[in-house]
Amino acid sequence: MLKQRVLTAIVLLAVLLTVMLGLPPIYTVWLISALVLVGAWEWAGFIGGGSPAIRATFTGVIALALAASLWLQAVLPGFVYGAVAVALGWWLVAFLWICFAPTRVNAVTAALAGLFALVPCWLALVYATLATNGTHWVLFTLALVWAADTGAFFAGRWFGKVPLAPRVSPKKTWEGVIGGVALSAVVAWLAATYLFTVDVWPFVLTCVAVAAISIVGDLAESMLKRAAGLKDSGALFPGHGGMLDRIDSVTAAAPALVFALFGLGVLS
Repeated sequence: MLKQRVLTAIVLLAVLLTVMLGLPPIYTVWLISALVLVGAWEWAGFIGGGSPAIRATFTGVIALALAASLWLQAVLPGFVYGAVAVALGWWLVAFLWICFAPTRVNAVTAALAGLFALVPCWLALVYATLATNGTHWVLFTLALVWAADTGAFFAGRWFGKVPLAPRVSPKKTWEGVIGGVALSAVVAWLAATYLFTVDVWPFVLTCVAVAAISIVGDLAESMLKRAAGLKDSGALFPGHGGMLDRIDSVTAAAPALVFALFGLGVLS
């Protein structure tokens, strides 16, 4: 299983790097859009059994929401900042939902959760790409999340004893959280020191917070999968599951990081 996961990850990384580093930024926008819409199709599996009609309808709604948010970003100054701020509020609600009522899931709440998770994530990544005419912040967001996921996987596997959220995801542990956040801090320090023109330690501390928030995205998807009786959101990636199983943490991390970049003066 680990070998299959690694091979799939290598192929995915090669595709992403080819698009994001080898092609103009607009191709990254199209790639992000495709990934989010595939995620929307899978998210509909949490809604009323996920029939083809429900999946098509929900994916269409998300597509319209993406188009509307792009238009609003163009005509309303400050819209992106407001949208990612709302997204942070949503992830606080999701955190409380996971802590206190993880079994209170129905079609309406699952659909709203998908809207608040997928649309701000797409908007944050697309804005970071278009505002800088580059893909470096998208790549960094993915690197930060993958560091958190990888650190959590190995720390949990080697040292995990204390369950993090047993009613939602029994295999996740606090030791995994510590390992994931620590590896994310290392990635943030390297990026701040050698790649970006930012104040190193404020940036590192910000990224530690973003890595912690990304865990809520992971747990939220786990909560919805458990409510729907699913092990994975799909079977698109061998050894990894579906698209959502790869981007669930990104849905929380992307708006959180872009919100922070506004605060640090990196984006405007």
